[in-house]
Amino acid sequence: MLDQEQLARLKRGVEEWNQWRKENLKVEIKLWEANLWEANLSGAKLNGANLHQADLHGANLSGAYLRGAHLRGANLYEANLHQADLHQADLDGANLCGANLCGANLYRAYLYEANLSQANLSQANLYGANLCGANLCGAD
Repeated sequence: MLDQEQLARLKRGVEEWNQWRKENLKVEIKLWEANLWEANLSGAKLNGANLHQADLHGANLSGAYLRGAHLRGANLYEANLHQADLHQADLDGANLCGANLCGANLYRAYLYEANLSQANLSQANLYGANLCGANLCGAD
């Protein structure tokens, strides 16, 4: 389910979002199917957020905190996830084609049947990640 108020707050800027998040740690983040196409979310605190099937095509998530986030089926086509923390994130079936995951923390992430074709995985931590059925064609 999508929480329109949360989506509006996130779109207003990462600084405002992170301050709100700091004050509301126990609030469930509901951004299911959110349209965040090409959004600048660099450094956003989205730990545990529900971004199931969200459209993050071309979004800048460099240095974002997505630990334990639910990104199942999300569109992260050509997204910038440089140095992002995706520890135990659920990316099952996500489209990460052409995404920049350089230096990302994917420790124990779920990438079952994810599309990682042409993705930059250089220096990424993939220890314990589930890549069963993932498309790694042309990935670095």
